[in-house]
Amino acid sequence: MARRVNVLLLALPLALAGCGNNGSLGDVSDTESGNAADPALASALQGQIMVDPQLGRQANGDAIRPPAQPYSGGVPNDNVAANGSKIDNGQLLKTPAPTQATKDCTQCSAARDAVTLGGLAARQKDPKSNQCAASLQYAAGWAQRLPKDLPLYPQARVTEAAGSTAGQCQLRVVSFSSPQPMQVMLDWYYTKAIRGGYTGEHQVDGKEHILGGTRDKDGGAYVLFLTTRPDGGTDIDMVANNGI
Repeated sequence: MARRVNVLLLALPLALAGCGNNGSLGDVSDTESGNAADPALASALQGQIMVDPQLGRQANGDAIRPPAQPYSGGVPNDNVAANGSKIDNGQLLKTPAPTQATKDCTQCSAARDAVTLGGLAARQKDPKSNQCAASLQYAAGWAQRLPKDLPLYPQARVTEAAGSTAGQCQLRVVSFSSPQPMQVMLDWYYTKAIRGGYTGEHQVDGKEHILGGTRDKDGGAYVLFLTTRPDGGTDIDMVANNGI
């Protein structure tokens, strides 16, 4: 009988040990368990987490202070947000040689002093432009509402546009760039203006060219400020008082 009790006492721990491991994953971090038999698993569980310090420094989503520098971003191609109209230069008229702007050139001072499109319009000598400048509203769509005879140049890239239809106002002010050189842009708009019944006066003030004119039958007026871009294209600010 005593022998039988001793056998039972010996078997009981073995049975409990078997039940403890049967069908159980146990502690995944226990190196004395079955995990120790898999070096890759043990290394993954016990190894340090790798962190990229370059990306870690940009993780400032919840920080009070902004990052030390803006995240890098590519400059969009000139064809992005560009007017997709087909170019038809046709037989362009030659723009007259520019006259040197005088000290009392109001158009020249307007271009130098204006900070915004509204400020540029407010400094125009044409009453229909400067009186409507205060009611300008900014939106890219105004670039497509320039006068029909002085439209946005095909493939021009608009950077800013504003307009007003308050009361009798039909003011349009647009800043855009073109991959075409200065002379092409001057000739294109000079041709449009002359054929549309406007006058065309060409002045130069330093590196900036100014092309502007009026039309008697409806009091229409326009002016363009053109500068050469470093890539050979042209930056243009345009003001017209009789948009569509």
